[in-house]
Amino acid sequence: MPKIRTKKNQIILASSSPRRRYLLGMLLKNFGLKFSVKPANVDESVPKKIKNYKKFVQKLALDKALESARHNKGIIIGADTIVVLNNRVIGKPSSKSEAKKFLYALSGKTHSVYTGIAIVNTATKQFFIDYEITRVKFRNITKPEIEFYVNSGAPLDKAGSYGIQDDFGSTFVEKINGDYFNVVGLPIVKAYLGLRYFLNINFKNSIVPEI
Repeated sequence: MPKIRTKKNQIILASSSPRRRYLLGMLLKNFGLKFSVKPANVDESVPKKIKNYKKFVQKLALDKALESARHNKGIIIGADTIVVLNNRVIGKPSSKSEAKKFLYALSGKTHSVYTGIAIVNTATKQFFIDYEITRVKFRNITKPEIEFYVNSGAPLDKAGSYGIQDDFGSTFVEKINGDYFNVVGLPIVKAYLGLRYFLNINFKNSIVPEI
């Protein structure tokens, strides 16, 4: 296993998303590391007009990390994901009727998923910030399929009203172009690159397993 120097810094995820918790846990498990979850209290409302989606998700991710840093010490990870269709943000639905409306709009079309990620080290005051974009193409979905999915309750806590990873919503996705994990809620490559810097991961003395 690679040598890691953490300087006893705890790792904190400033998000309550179960999908981000799973993905971060999957990543850190490779290095024998654990983390705690301490969601940030940040206004996540989306303005009607956003000039730059990349900057928007990065700023919100950084706001989450910095808000958590006001109350906690360690290496703090913030992230935010939005779904964009035809220059319009499709957020989390407020009701079943809105979830249906969102899914009808996405049916047969390609939308973009943006995730911003920010990592703050409270000890050194350094931070890492980046974003990822994935294009997602939906097949044409039928009214009975939408009714079935929405009535299950699964879309109600998800941006875009669907989940790509573990429910019926995954059957709506015809193809993707980009990072799959970004659509789930945390771009793994960007998360690793940021954490690699703060955790000083050293592969020089790692043991290569025999095949």
